[in-house]
Amino acid sequence: MSFTKNVSKGIMSAALGLSLIGGGTFSYFSDAEATQNTFAAGTLDLAMNPSTVVNIDNIKPGDEIYREFTLKNNGTLDIYQVLLDTKYQVEDVKSDNTGDMAEHIKVTIMYNTSSATNIAVETTLAELVGETPDVTAIGSFLGSNNETGALPVPDGIPAGEEEKIFVLFEFVDNGEDQNQFQGDTLKVDWTFDAKTGSSTYHDDTDPDNN
Repeated sequence: MSFTKNVSKGIMSAALGLSLIGGGTFSYFSDAEATQNTFAAGTLDLAMNPSTVVNIDNIKPGDEIYREFTLKNNGTLDIYQVLLDTKYQVEDVKSDNTGDMAEHIKVTIMYNTSSATNIAVETTLAELVGETPDVTAIGSFLGSNNETGALPVPDGIPAGEEEKIFVLFEFVDNGEDQNQFQGDTLKVDWTFDAKTGSSTYHDDTDPDNN
């Protein structure tokens, strides 16, 4: 093999070697940005005024007691529903009751909206126990026959706003002997449970972040 051919092979080998070395050590530009994300939980704060709906003595069959109160949303989240939980206790002073006094107390709860007053509840106090009606619902109400099959539509209370609730208690005169309830006391505990909606979609392209 001639010297020229040997030199040519050496140059080619050297060039190939440099090519491999260059390919193995080649680097590229890169850049990284860190982001900080925050998820702050909103608040539910339901206030009631006055805190006692009714406190009255000397009621008798046929009496009606009308009261109104305000539910206010002091939180940052909209209230989707306000569910009412009922508990009561009858103090039978003479220990002669054969019936339940709460079955003789009719309760009608009305929810005031901007356009109308809607009945949310119309039933006896005894039947309210175990039920959790939405006192801000629009449409069919607890105690109705609901023959249309329509479901109540939750209206709720937006953040920072308040709604007026009207309650009518009636000691129903059934035309029969109700003397067993003379002197008895009926204590009622109402708990109003505020609920948010199931989910909210946040769109960052929306300037109001709704």
